Parts: sequence; C-alpha cells; structure tokens
Amino acid sequence: MTASDAAWRRPARPRTASLAAATVMLSVYLLPPAEADEAASERGESGLASWYGAAHQGRRTASGERFDRRQFTAAHPFLPFATMLRVTALGSGRSVLVRVNDRGPNHPGRLVDLSEAAAHAIGMDRAGVARVAISVLSPGGTPRD
Repeated sequence: MTASDAAWRRPARPRTASLAAATVMLSVYLLPPAEADEAASERGESGLASWYGAAHQGRRTASGERFDRRQFTAAHPFLPFATMLRVTALGSGRSVLVRVNDRGPNHPGRLVDLSEAAAHAIGMDRAGVARVAISVLSPGGTPRD
C-alpha cells in the first residue's frame, strides 16, 4: 500500500450502543395523505425515495458498518452518519424513523435510499420509488463526508 492509498482509507469506526438505541426507537406513524403533503412543506425536503435490500446485504456501508436490510436505515448524500430522520410517504401518509448510515442514492433525482425494512414500513417496497418528505429529528455525530 502506498502513501496515496492510505490517504483514501477511512479509519475504522468503533461500534457504539447508539445502533441498538436507534433500532429500539423505531416507530411507524400514520397521517392522512393531505396532512402528509402539508407537513412536507413545513418540514423541509421532499422528493423521490428508493430502497435497496438483498443485493447489498452484508456489504460495508459508507459508515463502515455492515448493511442489514432488516434494520431501519437510510443512505443520504450529505447528512452526517447517525442522523435520525423521519421519512413520510406523501401518498399514504405513513412515516418511519431511520438512521443515516450510508451515502446515496446513486440515481439522479432521488433524495434518499431506504433499507428494505423501512421501505416496507411505509408501503413503498412494491412500487420501488415513492414521493417522500424527510425531516431531521436528531443530528448525527460523524462529520459530513
């Protein structure tokens, strides 16, 4: 390994109890679709979400942890890792709490990628893509990468 290769390697991140705490904090909320659209304008970003699952199972995420499609996690292009988000499907009004642990989505025009479990919780797993609103509930502890 050369010095230039070492500069591109990320240091290993220690596992913390926050992963277990984030899993326990999971909740699913229901809002009527009209209220969900209204809430999106009040809370900030809205756009398209997609999801990823079995093909990525066990691979390392950008945060260094292994992807688990059964956990409620998300990929976002710039929010710090460990940031907790509420993602609301605007069509159904269903919401889920997720923790940012990866970078993405890798498709232009998409706002966030959800794990398979999170997509299923808001009813977008069959469609594959849905209009959503996201709001930051708590900031993460890892600097923006």
